Amino acid sequence: MKREKIYKIFSAMPTLRTERLILRPMKESDANDMFDYAQREDVTTYLLWSPHRSVSYTREYLKYIETRYDVGDFYDWAVIERSSGKMIGTCGFTRIDMPNNVGEIGYVLNPDFHGKGYGTEAASEALRFGFDVIGLHRIEAKFMEGNRASLHVMDKLGMSFEGFRRESMLVKGKYRTVGICALLSEDYHRYCGK
Repeated sequence: MKREKIYKIFSAMPTLRTERLILRPMKESDANDMFDYAQREDVTTYLLWSPHRSVSYTREYLKYIETRYDVGDFYDWAVIERSSGKMIGTCGFTRIDMPNNVGEIGYVLNPDFHGKGYGTEAASEALRFGFDVIGLHRIEAKFMEGNRASLHVMDKLGMSFEGFRRESMLVKGKYRTVGICALLSEDYHRYCGK
């Protein structure tokens, strides 16, 4: 896959729609909604980043993200609940390995919206986009050991668990064991009815 293709797709970050969600570029005006969950310890336990310290920190982060969209090297969407218009999380690609045609998805949702299937709905749309629009061959997702909720989403997406990499990441001063799940394009199209 060529870098120019990725740039062309993501420098004009598309808006995606599902039955209950809108996935669109993050904006500075999302700061309050993002801070609502990004400040919480329970949200960041299994993530690489620490809780946001203030709304102004979140606002500055979002301003930075807007600059990354401009150059086409940021691949994550704001997840908006259609019925309320509230930003309830993010979902998208944390990495695209262009030489190997592999993407990695990630997602985080405000716990106030857990248990509604929103994570699976958003991640399913990211998978569709990755396979059908970007043309990826393989999409991976990683989770830190103990994060059963994230693994549950991966299972619902039809991803295969491929194993653990013991203490493979140093996160917030502690070595963490990371699990990996993946789905191939041919399996996605065969089993997901696409």
